[in-house]
This record gives sequence, C-alpha cells and structure tokens, in this order.
Amino acid sequence: MDIFNKQESKVRSYSNSFPVMFTKAKGCWLETDKGERYLDFLAGAGSLNYGHNNPVFKQALLEYIEKDGITHGLDMHSDAKAEFLTALQRYILAPRGLDYKVQFTGPTGTNAVEAALKLARKVTGRSSIVAFTNGFHGCTAGALAATGNQHHRQGAGMSLNNVTRIPFEGYADIDGLKLFETMLNDNSAGMDKPAAVLMETVQGEGGLNVASNTWLQRLSKICKQNDILLIIDDIQAGCGRTGTFFSFEPAGIKPDMVTLSKSIGGYGLPMAVVLLSPELDIWKPGEHNGTFRGNNHAFVTATKALETYWSNNQLETHIARCSEAVSDVIQRNIQRHPEVFVQQKGRGMMIGVECHNGELSSDIAKACFENGMVIETAGPNDEVVKFFCPLTITQAELNQGLSIFENAVESVVAKRFKKAS
Repeated sequence: MDIFNKQESKVRSYSNSFPVMFTKAKGCWLETDKGERYLDFLAGAGSLNYGHNNPVFKQALLEYIEKDGITHGLDMHSDAKAEFLTALQRYILAPRGLDYKVQFTGPTGTNAVEAALKLARKVTGRSSIVAFTNGFHGCTAGALAATGNQHHRQGAGMSLNNVTRIPFEGYADIDGLKLFETMLNDNSAGMDKPAAVLMETVQGEGGLNVASNTWLQRLSKICKQNDILLIIDDIQAGCGRTGTFFSFEPAGIKPDMVTLSKSIGGYGLPMAVVLLSPELDIWKPGEHNGTFRGNNHAFVTATKALETYWSNNQLETHIARCSEAVSDVIQRNIQRHPEVFVQQKGRGMMIGVECHNGELSSDIAKACFENGMVIETAGPNDEVVKFFCPLTITQAELNQGLSIFENAVESVVAKRFKKAS
C-alpha cells in the first residue's frame, strides 16, 4: 500500500474508508489481493446499478473489441452510437412519451451539468440559476456553484456566483416554492429571473432527501408559468435507482433537460449525456466540446443494459421488492434503537437511514466493513447510512448485507450505549 501513500494525492477519499487492495469484482462482490470478499453496498456511488462485470455486457464488449470496433471516435458517427440511440428511443423515451435530443458530453456527470447550464443560459439569455439546499451537482466550477455542500465548495478557491439557493422540500420547515414564487413576482425581491432551475428529485450526497410528486408538480408549473427551464439532475437517481428509469416519472412531469451519467454506461464505463427538448438545441457545432464524448465501449454496454433490463418491467418489480426488504430492516432498527436512528430516507433502492449524528453512522459503516460489506454515508454531516447495492442483487445477497448491517448496529450500540449505562 506504500505506493498510494507515496504517489497519490491526498484528495482521494473512498480509499481512506476502505483501506484494502481490491483486485476482482463480480456482481455485488469485491475481492481483495488477500482473497477477502466484500458485499458492495456502494456500487460505484451509483455507477454500477447492474453490478460488476455483468456477464451480458462483458460478452458484448469482448466481441466488439475482438472485431476491432471503434474505441475512440470524438463525435463521429459509429454503429455503436447508432445502436445506443436506437435502444434509448425504443426502450426509454418512446414508451414514456418523451421527445428529447441527445447531447454526448465529456464522460462525467459534472460535465453534463455544465453543458445543461451553459445551454440554458444560451437559450434564455439569462445568467442566473436556481438550485436547492443540500443539492450536489459536481465539482467543476459551474456545477460546484450549484452545489450546496460547503466541504466541496471550499475546494474551489474562487467565488461561486450566479446561483440563487432555494430551500428544498422539508428544509427547516420552509415552503421553498412559495418563497421562490413570491420572489419571482416581487420587483424588489432582488432575484434576477433565472435561466433555469437545477435539481435532484432525490438528493444523493445531500442525505437522500425526497421531493414529493406534488412538490415537483408545483415546481414544474412555476417554471412553465415564468418561462424558466427545468433541469433534472438524474445522474445518481436515474437508471432505475429510485424504482423507475427516470426518478421524475411518478410525478408525471417532463423536464426541459435531463442529465445522466454514472449507470447510463451500464458497465461502469465513463459516459454522460444531456437529454434536451428539441427546440432548445441551438448549439453551434463544437460549441460544447470534449475529446472523450465518444466512448464507444460505453455505447456498447449501455445498449445492452437497455435491451436486457428495460425491455420489460422485471427489474422495476425486483427493485420494489428489494426496497421493501431494506425498508423493513430500517424500520425495525429505528423502533429498536431510537437512541441511534432518526428516520428512514430516500426512495426505491436509493434508500438509507438517518442517525442522530455522523459519528454513529461512521461507526456503523466501519463495523459493516470489518464484517465484509462496503457501505458509505451521506448528508450534510455524513449522518445517513446509504444502502446503494447493485439493483441486480439477489434476495439472498441482499439479506446477507442487511444481516451485516443489523449486526453492525448491535455492536455499535453495545460499545456506545451499554458502556455508558
């Protein structure tokens, strides 16, 4: 492990929590150089919804590489890209009545957010963006300006401007949408009319805060009435994580733009897109650029993901069952240990449990790791234990992970509370 301490920057973070050498991965399992196996309840922070080395995706990728398929193609036409666009239209957009053009950005979520914000400003001629408390949108300058987390913001080293922050649903019992609407209609409120509203329907890093369908419908109506574009950041919450392919589907709204990354590539390969209403597509060629916006290997596995898991509703049914199982365990532990837990958070398999403080959640995550499971925390003070296993996990594997969690809770309670009493 010396090479990492010697050569790698201190900016690394996940390796600090999980200080082992991983060498192999399959499904929802990680294996170290010492042969130790860990259940993966992190799943690449939502990049591995279909598990590690999914055999269907792997076979398609191997066959594509074997025939010398295009790897890097900038934004040139390729059969892999054509097949992805066809699958996206057939399995995702058309069945949901969505009419979007597809912009391939640099292969990271934050780049997709940057592109969406840039386009919103170009279309409207306005510079201001509205974002929400506890939102997380990335660490490049524009996306970071819209991010609420102070830990990430302080890494910028410069002013982060042109963003107005509005309370998310449930934040400090403030009706953020009423405030937003009032300020839009008050000439002395000091709010410049924004180009767009950027939001996550379920806030991932912000603590698994969920916007209700009613709240989302109110927001969509406000945006339409005021000629403001609505951008849904579905980078972490999309691709089935909340139970449906897009997190906003249950609300019945149609955003002007949607950003996708993480699991859109299927295999964990870097890929990001912006879905945008056709009338917004006023880009000039190359105006938003990126050398790696043509990751054809990701197109291959992304296509297989859509064909395999979104041509029917079997995955959605499985996600609902898994969510219910996780919820049952969370509720049992909330009732059993009110001294540890506050409430359940999230939706679908973007779900977790809030502890009274970050020390408790950290202790639980550490105890899980000591007993063979990788799991992380989220929230302003890392107070939420976040269950983020692959969506393809089997019931037996899920139960094994939930058992590790419950045993971790009991060990933390024994150390922290029984000693004190």
